[in-house]
Amino acid sequence: MAALLEAKNVEAFYGPTRVLKGISFEVAEGGVTTILGANGAGKTSTLRALSGLVRRTGEIRFAGQRIDGYTTEKTAALGIAHVPDGRGTLVNMTVEENLRVGAYLRRSKREVEEGMEHMFSYFPRLRERRQQQAGTLSGGEQQMLAISRALMQRPRLLLMDEPSFGLAPLVIREIFDIMRVINKQEGVSILLVEQNVARALDLADHAWLLETGSTVISGTAGELRDNQQIRRSYLGF
Repeated sequence: MAALLEAKNVEAFYGPTRVLKGISFEVAEGGVTTILGANGAGKTSTLRALSGLVRRTGEIRFAGQRIDGYTTEKTAALGIAHVPDGRGTLVNMTVEENLRVGAYLRRSKREVEEGMEHMFSYFPRLRERRQQQAGTLSGGEQQMLAISRALMQRPRLLLMDEPSFGLAPLVIREIFDIMRVINKQEGVSILLVEQNVARALDLADHAWLLETGSTVISGTAGELRDNQQIRRSYLGF
């Protein structure tokens, strides 16, 4: 598969502190790539760098177009949607209002309504809570809303940061099942940051391991699953 996203020698900074040290990777068109690593390895910073949320250097291309000089808003408009850590729902707005915020690029009221119905088909509980404030939802429901709001942008690439964090196992399974459908049936490429390594490798085609802002290992998901370092450090066997 051709690359949808290409990053070359990307560095990211918080003030004077460099947190990414020249990483390079690709996300295939229609594929799922996962970033593995311990806390503080630079996984979240990678997604923030791609979205233009932190100062960055290096080269980033999306669908062949160089975007490392783009603002966050211009990056989103190209078709890159970001589901941040902590979910990022607008807690004082209703479920429906959150979805309408995500639909700002849609051209007509009919398209917005069709998009919401599509999201409700994925997550029926959101339909039940359509007029409920997002801040009163359970953690799993907030994650469903965050994913749905991002998908209302109709992205080509979905950046997902720790979608399983703090959720019950049954909810995690539901969310990962929907992510698989979104990827396989709708062709949305996914770049996934996830501490649940077994889940991430089961979903992904390719994976790479970060340590202190540098790439240590990369390969297919199967290769990393079979790698003894990954098995001992992250899978527990």
